[in-house]
Amino acid sequence: MSMSGSLSRQLIWIPILHTQADLGSLSKSVQEAFVRRLGQAEWDLHQRRIEGMWDEIRRLIGLMNLDYSRVRLYQDGLPICGQEEQIVRDLAKAGSRNHSLLLEMMEEGALLTGTESPQLLVEEYQLAGKTLQGVEAGSRSARIARAQQVLGKRLLERRDTFIAERINQTLEPGFTGQVYLGRLHNLAGKLAPDIQLHRLEVSV
Repeated sequence: MSMSGSLSRQLIWIPILHTQADLGSLSKSVQEAFVRRLGQAEWDLHQRRIEGMWDEIRRLIGLMNLDYSRVRLYQDGLPICGQEEQIVRDLAKAGSRNHSLLLEMMEEGALLTGTESPQLLVEEYQLAGKTLQGVEAGSRSARIARAQQVLGKRLLERRDTFIAERINQTLEPGFTGQVYLGRLHNLAGKLAPDIQLHRLEVSV
């Protein structure tokens, strides 16, 4: 797939699963909750699948023949804060396959773009922490679990709306955007009509 040489706005939507390095301080709690529920063998298999997914994403991106001087990079979890490049470098150094790929493309000339509302990310982090604490304690009632699920869906919808609007405002004509989003995200119906969307399908 070649997307260079056009004055249209192109967007490659890349659904992803996050590695442990992407989860920061929540990483240990996420792993423990997963292992408690499904076992260590399933966790190890899950990690191998994620690594395979990133191998395939890297391969497919390499086949696109992109002019990186006309590529904008968008990343879920990356706030608009003025420190976007440092965040990517730190996470790449910590072992994130996702951010290592971003960094490689940045070094080829791609433009990194702060993608998310810092306020919404703080809300997401706090909700995730409360949910994991409830799982660890084994004390969540069904009512509390349902309430947190509803809050999570509403928050994800707000984040997706913000991300889409950010892309609408910053993706220039003649540029190709790449947006890396966890698989629960959904930009359908939120992007400007002149943006040509290409969803990269990678099995896990």
